[in-house]
Amino acid sequence: MIVTINGTEYTFKEGATLGDAVSMVDYEPGTVVSVFKSSESLRTESEDFEVVTTRGRFHIHLDEGIHGQLWKSKTEEISGSTARWVTHDIAAFGSFVTDIPVDRTVSMYRKYDCFFSLGGFDSATTYMMIARDDHRSNYGTGGIKVGRVTRGRHVLDDFREGDRILSIGPVISESQKDNFVLTSDLKYKLEDGNRVETCVRVKLDMTSPESAEHLMIVAQKGYLNVSSATGSYIAVDDDMDITFKSESKAVREKDGVFVRSTGVGVGRIFFYRERRQMLESHNHIGDVVMGSSIISSVKPGDKIKVEVDPPRLMAVGMNMYDGISLMESAGIKVTRGGEMGDDAVIVEQSPENTVDILNKGEVVLFGVDRKSIYRIELNRKKEADVHYFEKLTGLNHKPVGMLNVHFWFPGMSMVTFNGDEEKGKSLYPGEPFKKCKRGDIGLTNQACDHKGLVGIRMADSKEFGPTGEEPFGTNIFGKFVDDLKRFEETLEEGEVVYVTEMEI
Repeated sequence: MIVTINGTEYTFKEGATLGDAVSMVDYEPGTVVSVFKSSESLRTESEDFEVVTTRGRFHIHLDEGIHGQLWKSKTEEISGSTARWVTHDIAAFGSFVTDIPVDRTVSMYRKYDCFFSLGGFDSATTYMMIARDDHRSNYGTGGIKVGRVTRGRHVLDDFREGDRILSIGPVISESQKDNFVLTSDLKYKLEDGNRVETCVRVKLDMTSPESAEHLMIVAQKGYLNVSSATGSYIAVDDDMDITFKSESKAVREKDGVFVRSTGVGVGRIFFYRERRQMLESHNHIGDVVMGSSIISSVKPGDKIKVEVDPPRLMAVGMNMYDGISLMESAGIKVTRGGEMGDDAVIVEQSPENTVDILNKGEVVLFGVDRKSIYRIELNRKKEADVHYFEKLTGLNHKPVGMLNVHFWFPGMSMVTFNGDEEKGKSLYPGEPFKKCKRGDIGLTNQACDHKGLVGIRMADSKEFGPTGEEPFGTNIFGKFVDDLKRFEETLEEGEVVYVTEMEI
């Protein structure tokens, strides 16, 4: 049987499961998937009718009520009728027979109104009338309307006596009704002709570099967490510790992707299910081009995989040769900086944001000897401390982070690095240590001055932590696992230290 997965057809044996299908693509375990069972075409008649004349076509939208239904029942008789008279105020087509009772009330008619008129106040000579301008008059029918011209209004200006109605027919609307299920059950049995979408693909707005990069960074773990959902949107709160500049603004169309850039909830990402007006507080990230069904149906607590177009350009952590290959494959001119050999490890790229790189068409890749990058291990159970450290170093969005040496001289029992005292105010004290070991990484919490300062312990101590604080003022959240002796030999106050959790 044939199953289409993310736009590509694959052949499977009967009885294949969703697990078989997602094994063909880069699927993130636990994320929801759309399985389309079939598509059926829906043809519906509306209350809109197309009138074809010798002067062109126009549409009438019928009002509810007996006159609208009477007009609909008379379309065959009205077809073929001619314009018996045309004035500044009206065009009259007919005549034909009705049973409309006479009503001589003078009424107001607005431009583009459609209504009946009784010639000589006799229903045996009924006319279809179209108002070409606002006016008041008595046409024998009491001012009851049939409907209004909604499209092709310019045709009314061209009518002349003797023009003819050639045909009248209902406007048929045709739409596709997709029959799909949303599931993360990989045992789900597939059928021939199924279409599967495993992710949400977003075409990025190339005028919103920071906002686009934010989505890429949040999605780099492989999935987004749906934090809330309404009839209008789903929201993702995976990273609210961020600042933005104002970027591209747009009407929040269905399938549009936006991020709040000011006010309460900066960093919250929205995928829209319905059209909403533009807000100055929302930057436009891009638009969903695949996976709209996933956005339409996910619930809070679900996980979704998001891919971006163009893909992220992040060379940090690669060797210089591979980093240059990545950039050149995207048509980017590369300049080497720092250690320039092919085996040098890239620790910085400028510009850093993907969209900025693509818009500029060039990038500088700065390399260092791999021995200048030191491995660390972070204790993920210390969630708040690790989050602060990753934001401080850049490890939240790239494989190699940077620390600036705050204070050090040879023989010291610790080395400290610059922190962010403002963000350090939210670092609550953890469980006090009983012994701080050589290589422990920690920070000064809010209980002490210099909150947010980061340090590495160079000698065991029961009294002082990596930043020189007592146990109550210290949060330990990681370990230096590289060569500490070599590290000490290279340290200089004011210099940059590169750290990573990767195997370099």
